Amino acid sequence: MPAATLLQKELGLVESSWYEASVQRPAPQPTLTGHWEADVGVIGGGYAGLSAALELAQRGFAVVLLEAQRLGWGASGRNGGQVLAGFGSDGEEAICHQLGAARSRMAWDVSVEAVSLLRERIARYEMACDWQPGALTVSVKPSRTRALRRWMEPLARDWGHPLQWIDKKDLPQWIASERFDAAVHDPVSGHLHPLKYCLELGRAAHGAGVRIFENSPALRLERGERPLVKTGQGELRCRHLILAGNVYLGEYGDALAPEISGRIMPVGTYMIATEAMDAARAKALIPSACAVSDNNFVLDYFRLSADHRLLFGAGDSYSGVTPRRLVSRIRGSMLRVFPSLADLSVTHAWGGFVDLTMNKAPDFGRLAPNIFYLQGFSGHGLAMAGMAGRLAAEAVQAQAERFDLFARLKHAHFPGGTRLRTPALVLGMLYYRLRDAL
Repeated sequence: MPAATLLQKELGLVESSWYEASVQRPAPQPTLTGHWEADVGVIGGGYAGLSAALELAQRGFAVVLLEAQRLGWGASGRNGGQVLAGFGSDGEEAICHQLGAARSRMAWDVSVEAVSLLRERIARYEMACDWQPGALTVSVKPSRTRALRRWMEPLARDWGHPLQWIDKKDLPQWIASERFDAAVHDPVSGHLHPLKYCLELGRAAHGAGVRIFENSPALRLERGERPLVKTGQGELRCRHLILAGNVYLGEYGDALAPEISGRIMPVGTYMIATEAMDAARAKALIPSACAVSDNNFVLDYFRLSADHRLLFGAGDSYSGVTPRRLVSRIRGSMLRVFPSLADLSVTHAWGGFVDLTMNKAPDFGRLAPNIFYLQGFSGHGLAMAGMAGRLAAEAVQAQAERFDLFARLKHAHFPGGTRLRTPALVLGMLYYRLRDAL
């Protein structure tokens, strides 16, 4: 998809984002001009790029970060806000299949550490980002309940994750909805305001000495012993380079990493926010205050905001086109869960693109010994992208055991290449939507 088309579609939605409406952004960082030198260059001002930059600055490296728009402009500022351990059932299955039992356990432990890292940073830097512990995964019918049990049991039994099974009769203590058949509670996971967290991460990185340039898209990359990144008005020469732009790496100019671009798919995700409720009504909806998502292949996910709105996401768009009747469609999904909210108006609707891999496992690796990439978080990036930044920082310091654990994962290109992958995936997702419905 041409860059202008993608960005135009996204700008139309992000302007209606409740996340953007509920933050006070700091003044923009400058645009890169002239020639700059750094130990490490980072492309991408989301969780992964900011985390890598923060870690490296703390370790004494001179770091320059380039962001094409503003910090948190992409998926890091628009997602569902769910901070989840693990990689989702499909990603975990792929990891277990490829890595075997011992290495899979190592990967799982890294994902749990990802949540701990996020919470440590919130405490250390006093981040005001509305952190709330607890997450529920719910099933909508008996067949999905059986799948939920199959997913939970090995995590609790073999890996010791403190998951709690919740039968239908006990669900009202956790969520006030007749739609669900069973649930699993994860006390380690939770939710927060994703844009606030990203901006706070940017504040921490800047305070650690990272030089951040906004509105500075990377247009061209010259590889070599000291990679050179060219923007519209300047250039950056560095010893090491970390690519953390995900689906946006090729949207502003020449593809920076064409050999890996076909291994991720830009998937549109969309959310709505209701008007604020009184606190008692909001608490009655989700007494546990957990983030909630179902375990359908095409899932619904929702949570309460700090100001007592319901934030609800439903389904995804795999066509690159914003769905018609977007608000009414998502509102209809919301009312299937909470019919009592029919009197509430929808005040905001927004969306953006996340990066999906074929097997739903994250895709980390090297394009050269001194060029690292982080992509493919497949909807589990709020915690894991921050951890990916730490792993990349370790790899820059030649402590690459954990980075290389994930780099061992093999990833297929989407069929049809970057031009035909969209219609192929749309057909595949139609099958899964029908399967969920039936």
